[in-house]
Amino acid sequence: MQIPPGKKIYFLSDFHLGAPNYEKSLLREKKVVQFLNEIKEDAAVIFIVGDMFDFWYEYRTVVPKGFVRILGKLAEITDAGIPVHFFVGNHDMWMKDYLQTELNIPVYFEPKEFEFNGKQFLIGHGDGLGPGDHGYKMLKKIFRNPVCQWLFGILPPAVGMGLANYLSRRSRAQTGATEETFLGEDKEWLIIYCKEVLQKKNYDFFVFGHRHLPIDFRLTDKSRYINLGDWIRYFSFALFDGEQLELKYYQH
Repeated sequence: MQIPPGKKIYFLSDFHLGAPNYEKSLLREKKVVQFLNEIKEDAAVIFIVGDMFDFWYEYRTVVPKGFVRILGKLAEITDAGIPVHFFVGNHDMWMKDYLQTELNIPVYFEPKEFEFNGKQFLIGHGDGLGPGDHGYKMLKKIFRNPVCQWLFGILPPAVGMGLANYLSRRSRAQTGATEETFLGEDKEWLIIYCKEVLQKKNYDFFVFGHRHLPIDFRLTDKSRYINLGDWIRYFSFALFDGEQLELKYYQH
């Protein structure tokens, strides 16, 4: 895809709407909506790279309560002809067809390649990639299993959502300290993963979320890894202007 002159591509992730409570989540949702409203004038494409929600499960006729502001804004954006792409994260992996059907937003469950202005991108949420984290990788296989999803679906929504929210809070408590600091080139799993991928194919940019820490790391002279941070502490995003990809922070 060739980006029209004056247009840009935006990447953002990890809003975790729904956490830690309704009041704080609502403030964060309004800030994200304000940002989306501001960028829609010059956006060629918008990527939301996972964990838009702190938990999401689509029952056959029920979706989680709330989030009407961001869903309405995304509908407005796609209705205006601006493509939006969504990658599921580890907190909202139980997506089905709601975003596609209601908002015309394609949903991806694995990293995907894109080309813009001759630049090669590999984009994904980032969970379960690279070495280590074997416990989560096993848990991810269980959560992705259709039988396990069906079993969860037969729970009453009040029970299922309560259990999921408890597990989500526990997950954040366990990973909070490691999310705050850069662990070093040899310990950041996504950097290790990017280097392994580069041995097989070159990408100009690797764009991931999940880490909750804004990172701009040069892998080689021709390749960079960008982690998008989050909209809990950093309100960070990446912007591609057709030539350069830059990590930025929303100040409003």
